[in-house]
Amino acid sequence: MDGILTPENIIIALGSIGAFLTIVAFGLPMLGNDNLKSRLKTVAARREELSAAARQKFTTQNSSLRQQSGRSYVTFLVDKFKLINPADSVGIKNKLAQAGMRSEAHLYTYAFFRFVAPIIFGLLTAIYLFLLAKVEMGPSAKLIYSFGAAGIGFFLPQILVRNKIQNRQKGLQKIFPDAMDLLVICVEAGLSMEAAFHRVSAELQEQGPELAEELGLTTAELAFLPDRRQALMNLAARTGLPAVKSLVTALAQAEKYGTPISVSLRVLSQEQRDERMSRAEQKAGALPAQLTVPMIVFFLPVLFVVLIGPAIIKAMNTL
Repeated sequence: MDGILTPENIIIALGSIGAFLTIVAFGLPMLGNDNLKSRLKTVAARREELSAAARQKFTTQNSSLRQQSGRSYVTFLVDKFKLINPADSVGIKNKLAQAGMRSEAHLYTYAFFRFVAPIIFGLLTAIYLFLLAKVEMGPSAKLIYSFGAAGIGFFLPQILVRNKIQNRQKGLQKIFPDAMDLLVICVEAGLSMEAAFHRVSAELQEQGPELAEELGLTTAELAFLPDRRQALMNLAARTGLPAVKSLVTALAQAEKYGTPISVSLRVLSQEQRDERMSRAEQKAGALPAQLTVPMIVFFLPVLFVVLIGPAIIKAMNTL
């Protein structure tokens, strides 16, 4: 044991840990991947759903026994305890849609975990504090911690959905100016709105899969929904971006009054490019301050070990 905990080994270990943390800090942003096949499958499923709704106005209802046997336990429990408030279901659906979760299964899963997570967090915390942990703490304090854990479990699904919305909107906002340029080119070339959306969606499959998916869904809704303005409003609701809302407003006005939209789209495209340039300048200006903490935490300890380590080892050997 004494042979392992030598000053040389400790300094080498600290240097290795610092180098590893540096690699992790700069390598994690490069590990993200996009599931393109699942996104294309979602667009195809939405297209088939709208096509079936257009062909058949009223769907036949199965017997209640068959519906009961075909539902999952999550759906059964949510309906049994009425965990979805009809007044709030529309807002929850819009939030989940902005996070990329559009099906009814996502709604039921969200409601289920919002109900179950506080119970699980509170029970686990209470079991740990009252039965397992040997801590000097009164029963009232243990109850407070248990209720606090239950509160964390209640807000955790909302926090996760909010974070997913923010990350998704960042991806949409990043590629949206390029999509506007492509849309202007398609419209000025004489393509219709559906054809332009379809072309832009096909071009952005690799660079912006989130926006490509949304444009693909909008193309399907424009083809099958009776109200074309509703398809455009659905695009704005699913993204939640002011830039997309401006685009939808311009397209809806052109659809209503029959005015050309190429000029409006070109103005919107230039505004988006200026806004992206402004965001890039802001990030560049804040970069030195953001790099201060990684430099202090990761680089300086390693540099300190490399420069001072040999002198410390030599001094300890002479003692």
